[in-house]
Amino acid sequence: MVSGKQMDRPMDRPMDRRMDRRTVLAMLGAAGVSLAGLGAASAASDMLLKRIPSSGEAIPTIGLGSWITFNVGNDPVGLEASQKVIAAFLEAGGRMIDSSPMYGSSQATIGQALTALGAPPSLMATDKVWINGARQGRAQVQASLKNWGVLRFSLLQVHNLRDWQAHLPVLFEMKAAGAIDYVGVTTSHGRRHRELAAILENQPLDFVQLTYNMTNREAEDRILPLARERGIGVIVNRPFDGGRLIRAVKRHPFPAWAKAEGFKGWADYLLKFNVSHPAVVCAIPATTQVAHVRENMAASKGRLPDATLRARMAAYVKDL
Repeated sequence: MVSGKQMDRPMDRPMDRRMDRRTVLAMLGAAGVSLAGLGAASAASDMLLKRIPSSGEAIPTIGLGSWITFNVGNDPVGLEASQKVIAAFLEAGGRMIDSSPMYGSSQATIGQALTALGAPPSLMATDKVWINGARQGRAQVQASLKNWGVLRFSLLQVHNLRDWQAHLPVLFEMKAAGAIDYVGVTTSHGRRHRELAAILENQPLDFVQLTYNMTNREAEDRILPLARERGIGVIVNRPFDGGRLIRAVKRHPFPAWAKAEGFKGWADYLLKFNVSHPAVVCAIPATTQVAHVRENMAASKGRLPDATLRARMAAYVKDL
């Protein structure tokens, strides 16, 4: 059963490097072991972890988003590329994969990949409710589970606060029954922060998902401090501002002082700025490229910048 609870993962086993991937997968499948699970076991030992305030569960600081990138329909090229991205994420020790009914075929794309790869027990399957009405929301969750091909979600969120008054009681009921582990709400692009703050103040949430990056720091004013005060973990969406931010900084040489501080490149730099905020638990960049997944997951290792270094990082990017 896929859940958000930490479970033991299979240990690495020596393999003949001359074996091709198909042979290895066949051997692992016969033994009931997934390649994703093996990769996660070896990769997770030195990962940066942050604790979910409501439970104390520690999860990797970098997850995987799916907005636009996995909306590939039945295109075989897109499906293969998406599967490779998910495989690279899991093999690097990643846990949280986030999607939504709003994201076109993204849920089905994830489901097909997980069926092919084998979903590791540590997977933190994360999705959303995006519809009006409590009854319709329940039906949508069941459809989402079918698309993913999993038995349960670890985290369910009300997407962009849509009819949250109807959905939150249902999600809290599901949590109390053990059907899910965590409940959250989401917003993006800095929208509806006043309403979001009121919800955080009055609802016993586990997570809030929002946009936060070096060019969009509005959440620092009220939402991030409030989430920390209330013991609500923050998930960061659009950490690269939909790709615009990282494309902009990559036009400039990576600074020597940042290398000296241990940053491996711009993706590492930008993501560590996000997840080093005390309120933030995880960031969920989305990508279509395996190379970018590996760059992103590199940010889940090393050390996180302190407040002084964060200020220097932000000032440097602002001046570019």
